Amino acid sequence: METNQYIIPFFKLRASDVALVGGKNASLGEMINQLQNLGVQVPAGFAIVANAYRYFLKFNQLEEKLKMVLKSLDSKELTNLEKIGKECRNLIKHAVLPDDWKQMVLASYRELAKGTKDPVTVVVRSSATSEDLPEASFAGQHDSFLNVKGEQELLIACHRCYISLFNDRAIKYRLDHGFDHMQVLLSIGVQIMVRSDRGAAGVAFTVDPETGHENIIYLTGSWGLGENVVQGAVSPDEFYLFKPAVIRQQYSLIQTKLGRKENTLILREEVSMSKSTVNVKTPIDLRERFVLDEDEAMKLAYWCYLIEQHYGMPMDIEWAKDGETNELFIVQARPETVHGRKKEVTLTTYKLQDRAVPLCSGRAVGKAIVSGRVCLVHSLADADKVKQGDIIVSDITNPDWNVLLKKAISIVTNKGGRTSHASIVARELGITAVVGTHNATEILKDGQLITVDCAQGDSGYIYDGRLRWEVKETSLEHLTKTRTAPMLILADPDRALDLSRYPNEGVGLLRMEFIINNSIQIHPMALIKYDELADKNVKHKIDSLTKHFPDKRKYFINKLSGAIAMVAAAFYPKDVIVRMSDFKSNEYAKLIGGEEFEPKEENPMLGFRGASRYYHPKYKEAFGLECQAVKRVRVEMGLDNVKVMIPFCRTVDEGKKVLEIMRGYGLVQGEKQLEIYVMAEIPSNIILAEGFASVFDGFSIGSNDLTQLTLGVDRDSADVSNLFNEKDMAVLSLLEQLIKTARAHNHKVGLCGQAPSDYPEFSDFLVRKGINSISFTADALLQGIEYIAKAEAKWYGQNEDDSYHDQTCFRS
Repeated sequence: METNQYIIPFFKLRASDVALVGGKNASLGEMINQLQNLGVQVPAGFAIVANAYRYFLKFNQLEEKLKMVLKSLDSKELTNLEKIGKECRNLIKHAVLPDDWKQMVLASYRELAKGTKDPVTVVVRSSATSEDLPEASFAGQHDSFLNVKGEQELLIACHRCYISLFNDRAIKYRLDHGFDHMQVLLSIGVQIMVRSDRGAAGVAFTVDPETGHENIIYLTGSWGLGENVVQGAVSPDEFYLFKPAVIRQQYSLIQTKLGRKENTLILREEVSMSKSTVNVKTPIDLRERFVLDEDEAMKLAYWCYLIEQHYGMPMDIEWAKDGETNELFIVQARPETVHGRKKEVTLTTYKLQDRAVPLCSGRAVGKAIVSGRVCLVHSLADADKVKQGDIIVSDITNPDWNVLLKKAISIVTNKGGRTSHASIVARELGITAVVGTHNATEILKDGQLITVDCAQGDSGYIYDGRLRWEVKETSLEHLTKTRTAPMLILADPDRALDLSRYPNEGVGLLRMEFIINNSIQIHPMALIKYDELADKNVKHKIDSLTKHFPDKRKYFINKLSGAIAMVAAAFYPKDVIVRMSDFKSNEYAKLIGGEEFEPKEENPMLGFRGASRYYHPKYKEAFGLECQAVKRVRVEMGLDNVKVMIPFCRTVDEGKKVLEIMRGYGLVQGEKQLEIYVMAEIPSNIILAEGFASVFDGFSIGSNDLTQLTLGVDRDSADVSNLFNEKDMAVLSLLEQLIKTARAHNHKVGLCGQAPSDYPEFSDFLVRKGINSISFTADALLQGIEYIAKAEAKWYGQNEDDSYHDQTCFRS
């Protein structure tokens, strides 16, 4: 073999060279070749071609020997996998690297080190010829080596890459995916090492890794080498970026989550390769800092977008930040293998029926509920304990466990995030996982029967015993199109990415109160008047929550805008109508610091709530924080699909005052297509609908409050609740009047409430009167759509022209 057949520098490689150098090396070469001129930085290196591995086998007469060993493998039950794997590895371990092979590799290494005084430090990576394909990812199956310095170390690392082709996990993976063991060749990548041990590293996905949502670029990272993130040994920082804004190179960072980053993986300079790294406790000051600043996160996201565009598919990318130079680099890119191949035509939803207190919780992977026996796994020595259908509970997982993980119906770990090994494996196996629980191995016991619930959004919960749940499957393939827009009522932003998969035309009501209560927790006036607070205990609680925000007002704006932005990005470009805060005074008082700023009212429902607060001296500044948060979402982040709704606006004059206040805070009606709606929930809104239509851009009917105030009924009062009835003629008469007035003024009118999904005749009435949209909670949406479709078929005929409404139907 000629020496120039052994080596190809990365800059000469293209993606089409997979057969020569494997998927990993081909991808690195492609990015250097095609994307470096666009600013994407990839460390230089070279590939030892796959045919050099074949030459190694031939030189040592190994091929037939390996075939003979593999022939005796129990490929069904894998009872002798460990024995066969060890025999294969020993054959390669005791073989020798040919002299001409070594000379060529060392010559290329010296070329890479030109201009440096000391031997250059490199990473030596395995790159199989069937690796990183959209239909199968070999990521993590073969070994790679960090901190390789010097010629002798380089040769040892390369030899060990060849040995790793017959790791037990790699043999099992090839069997699972139908690859011939002897047809999968191994190329080796030798790449200048980024000193992320002194900086940071992580993983990026060009779609949301959990839902496959294409509007999101997701970054995750931790201090030190990236293996901690990949293996799930830490709970990393998370960064969510809005891809359309990334494309326009605008401000795109919509939400961040500070990880615990418990450990930092660093190099031990005195040793090399497999023993060259050590995990040390991350100092508190670094745990409290994000590994990337905003500009770095957005720069990385733009690189990820360029990579995705170039390859034409969702990508799974590894990045590193050099702690010596502060430069960012892309060190790997492969096709994302779960959502890239998923074509969902059925919506499966799970709902827990029993109520219980969770034993522990973490980040949810998957959207199902399962129940099974706990199997605590500390190492491969526990492999025999794992039975089919178990729930594996561990500190972390690693690629050596892939054989036993396949038996599990769920995985629960103390550490890790959404890009950890446990998360990736769970998605590929189509099972649930709860990662980053911190204490699952302490709380859960071997053999304990538990229920794992990953169907409640971003968080996953573990309960004692087998709880009851329901499963509902709905085909989305042949859904009827409707002219009346079906929209969602949403409170929890963590569910937005998942719920956006449902058939919908956007969010008709995003409740701000849930965000303030659960994410912010502090009364906004307590942040504004922090220095004047009398209660030291309250100040202590505020200090704890706002420790990363010297300006406590920015805490409120940042948290609120991030939550709204997540919803807006999930549903973009469809409308997301955000209702400004509508706590009652007794509810506001329950927020941290709230009691100092709220009156004691006999009837809070009819008291200091809604629009009346927004211009009142007691709350006006707090409303300003709400406005600034919405402005940040619409203007800075470019999410102009956000509309605003004003609740409990008693008079037309009050509506004008609120719009004037909003203008003062930079939210100008009509500017950047900003529409401002009024919630029609008071009889005066309908009696004076002409006047309200002259102030606002549309109406959203709040049927619950409207019914209570029309009939004078408190539905929470057991003695008169039987009189609460949205179908009462008085209520229906008001609804008909409002819809008629709104349409006369060419204003949109929708309804948010439970009644349309509970009563088909109520939906029938709304459709017949010409309402534009009806908003449902997620669990009622599909039933509501069915009622809408039946009503439209009845009143307008299935083939009637759809121009009747300015909003068209959803599409499956």
